[in-house]
Amino acid sequence: MRRADPEGHGPVRFGPPLPGDGLPVLPELRAVLAEAAGSPHDCPVGGGRNLLESACGYWDRRGLPTVPERTVAGPGAPSLLLALTAALGGDVLVPRPCAVWWAPYARLLGRPVFHVPTPPESGGVPDPFALLETVRRVRAEGGDPRLLVLSVADDPTGTVAPPEVLHETVEAAASENLHLVSDETWRDTVHDPHGTVLLSPAEMLPDRVTVVSDLAGAFLPAGWPAAVARFPEGDGGTALHARVLDVLTALGARIAEPVAAAAGYALREPAPVTGRRTAAVRLHARLAEALHAAVVGAGALARPPRAGRQLYVDLAPLRTVLAARGVGDAQELEDFLTVRLGMPAPGGHRFGDELAALRVRLATGPLLGATDELRAACLTARAPEELSHVQRALTSVKAVFDDLRDDSRRWEHPR
Repeated sequence: MRRADPEGHGPVRFGPPLPGDGLPVLPELRAVLAEAAGSPHDCPVGGGRNLLESACGYWDRRGLPTVPERTVAGPGAPSLLLALTAALGGDVLVPRPCAVWWAPYARLLGRPVFHVPTPPESGGVPDPFALLETVRRVRAEGGDPRLLVLSVADDPTGTVAPPEVLHETVEAAASENLHLVSDETWRDTVHDPHGTVLLSPAEMLPDRVTVVSDLAGAFLPAGWPAAVARFPEGDGGTALHARVLDVLTALGARIAEPVAAAAGYALREPAPVTGRRTAAVRLHARLAEALHAAVVGAGALARPPRAGRQLYVDLAPLRTVLAARGVGDAQELEDFLTVRLGMPAPGGHRFGDELAALRVRLATGPLLGATDELRAACLTARAPEELSHVQRALTSVKAVFDDLRDDSRRWEHPR
């Protein structure tokens, strides 16, 4: 197909990155990285002891007791998911939509990927009945589903799955003997941690869940790739940990020593790191709320964002007016909105949705401004959405969507 060719809009090479926070690097992190840059030593494959102990402390504080012997670090979550997929074997199940980087690694290994619908209230976690139906259908057709990847705090939708939905899905997965990989990259970006209950599947099914967290979610700049994985209890977790280390060794997938030092510092959660994270979450929560109001006010559909720095917008109610402008699918919508908004608007087909569905992911980072000074001002402002440069950016977004809404009304009520 034209839109899948690598010279045009290839799904892997042109896939969107994680939504960045758009903020200057924390000075304390810069200092740690700079100090470690003089070291001539390599970080071991799987991570050095200091980094692994920092990761264990991070999970211990979240009610997931962990030991270094069941922990691995790698240069970004994609490398860890690739190693896990290779180690576990079999077919892969993911929700629809899902993070852009989940499916390509299974396909790279020649593993079939099956998308499962999510319930109406949230993304990231498959509907339990749809999951059972999909597993049984795949097996009836000769497939071998073994791995389910999910995320309670989700990219692309910015939602948090309710505990009752997660519990039913985890039970369904256990009944079908699936291994779960819980992508918890965004767990520390929940907008209202006192009003939103976030549970890890590893709390419910400790012997069948591997937790993966990319530190670009809440701790490190995206350009400093680092991620950690926590393996399940029991002999199965021990064997999986060993197989994953074998794959990472074969790939030479190790974290650069300066980045490993910064990651270890960040995961120990000293006051500068937690203070920045709290301020950044508050900032992006307010911007996500304003962005959500702008698109919903124009007649588009979007679940209220509860985590992360993004929301997922469905423009199906505006399909007629978009068709009049030459927009009939997600790739054309991506092209159309990217130009008009002046910011990335990756289409839903990047996240496993059907090409015909008019969906895009919008991020809040581009609203912060073009310079470090403007972005830093957002971080300390009591009402960042009222800063002049942020207000201009939001007004520009609102104008694009309001224009579509007004055209839609003219279509409905011709003069």
